[in-house]
Amino acid sequence: MSNSDSQVAQESLSLQAQGDKLVAAIALRIRQSLELDLILNQTVEEVRQFLKTDRVLVYRFEPDWSGLVVVESVVDSCKAVFGSRIKDPCFSENHIQKYRQGKIQIVEDIYNSNLTPCHAEMLASFEVKANLVLPIVAENQLWGLLIAQHCLSPRKWDLSEVSLLKQLTTQVGIAVQQAELYQKVQSLNEYLELKVQKRTAKLERSFKFESLIRNITEKIRDTLDETQILQTVTQEVREVLKIDRCKIELYDHQQKIGTIVYECSLNEPSCQGITRKIADFPELYQQLLQKQSLQFVEKVPELSPKKLHCTRLVCPIFDNRGVLGNLWLLRPPQEMFDELEVRLVEQIANQCAIAIRQARLYKNTQSQVEELGKLNNLKDNFLKTISHELRTPMSSILIASQTLEKLIQAKGNQGIQSQNFQRVFDIFKNSCQKQNKLVNDLLTLCYVDADSATLIPEWIDLNLLIPKLAESFKEQIQNQQQQLIISDSGTISLINSDITLLERVINELLTNACKYTPAEGKISIATWAEETTVCFSISNSGVEISPQEQKLIFDKFYRIPTLDPWRYGGTGIGLALVKKLVALLGAELQLESRDNMTTFTMRLPIKM
Repeated sequence: MSNSDSQVAQESLSLQAQGDKLVAAIALRIRQSLELDLILNQTVEEVRQFLKTDRVLVYRFEPDWSGLVVVESVVDSCKAVFGSRIKDPCFSENHIQKYRQGKIQIVEDIYNSNLTPCHAEMLASFEVKANLVLPIVAENQLWGLLIAQHCLSPRKWDLSEVSLLKQLTTQVGIAVQQAELYQKVQSLNEYLELKVQKRTAKLERSFKFESLIRNITEKIRDTLDETQILQTVTQEVREVLKIDRCKIELYDHQQKIGTIVYECSLNEPSCQGITRKIADFPELYQQLLQKQSLQFVEKVPELSPKKLHCTRLVCPIFDNRGVLGNLWLLRPPQEMFDELEVRLVEQIANQCAIAIRQARLYKNTQSQVEELGKLNNLKDNFLKTISHELRTPMSSILIASQTLEKLIQAKGNQGIQSQNFQRVFDIFKNSCQKQNKLVNDLLTLCYVDADSATLIPEWIDLNLLIPKLAESFKEQIQNQQQQLIISDSGTISLINSDITLLERVINELLTNACKYTPAEGKISIATWAEETTVCFSISNSGVEISPQEQKLIFDKFYRIPTLDPWRYGGTGIGLALVKKLVALLGAELQLESRDNMTTFTMRLPIKM
């Protein structure tokens, strides 16, 4: 083999290695991110640099098979086409089917290829001399095209380059598929959240009924007690209109029985509690059930002989959900109710219907609130149960990883001891540890929330405990090029507290400090005694928490939005757990963050 042939072979191998590295990097990025725009932008930029071509873009199809250039990487000397909406007149259903099946278009010179004139003219309008087009397929549907273009001159596309782009389009198709799936999940979450918001709004509205009632009518809607509403209505109507008697009749659910549920009268026998069948008075109740008021003079048997006849006004009590009953008014036969009075009573009847309905709804809502309380308890019990259930398999996985590690150390071979295998194994082991910690945190959080935690106090020497706990972080701190400083006043001897919970608090705070302290940053642990408390603080440099975020940092699942979650990780459970454990220990926790320094200080009461 000549030197030139050897050099070509070496260059080909180098190019192949670079291509494999590029595909692997993009595949890893797709697995680690759901941000499609970021993935596509980085992909076209890296592909353009790898191919050393003038322009690389992603063209996304619209429902009418026109398209939009959604991302682009282009050299300064060429025309930018980002955002261009393109309708290729030569693009047909036949092309769609072929691209869906994996067609690749390779054009080394648009003027010396079998392109249709309209297609060549369109490419020329974008200064394209050579064109390489590969389909992006997601869920067996043609989503778009990955296009590499040479604008300054024709270009011969190497088969290895085509093969590389084919691999990349497969990865891009995966990215599109998982991004769209994520979007569907997000939409479903938004829908569920909207349903929860609507239900919550309905409950909140029920608690505002009392205020709403007072605003509409102070006297007849200032209570959510149905009996009080009936009493107020009858008293107010009788007094305002100066009538002999006012009573309220309510129907049963089938509107077959009418019952006088409340009556207010002046020196007359009571009718309260009397019932009658609606079917026995068809002409009367037919109109009332059609929401029509009636006024008439009739003989009243329960009245005294001198007042055998009277004028009655009956106004139906109804709302948009149906007729609830009737408001009955009685006065001497020579005194008729005029139009203004009838209108006033009808308005009162309407307000009475709303008040009664709201009172019943409020009663039902209270039952719902009690039921929600029961459901909340069931939820808490569920969390406890699922935490226990998760801990068992995770412990098995952790034991398996430890066993595997011992086997590797004892019987490893060249393949098992490779860097790739060791790196994957480390990821597996670390993931197990993280998941196990998450389950422990959730279990502890549920345990504390349920108020079932029991303190087991014992005498603890902080001067021995803190260095011991800090020792377990020594390797991590060294690997992250951080500095650890431990100081104490020398005046603290022993404290009486629960060592398990105290260790958990210190470990969580140290974990938090190590996570957010940059290289060359400092982590400081200090202990000192005050008059009635023993104080312990952990400080770290490099991160400053704003006053607004300080109010939220101890909430469950809260993470500071300005910090990269992919870099720092975490679920937002740790500090919430710290706050609850500190309270359980009867201590106080303070947070101070300024001048690029964050300090958590715990004050434990001195117990003798």
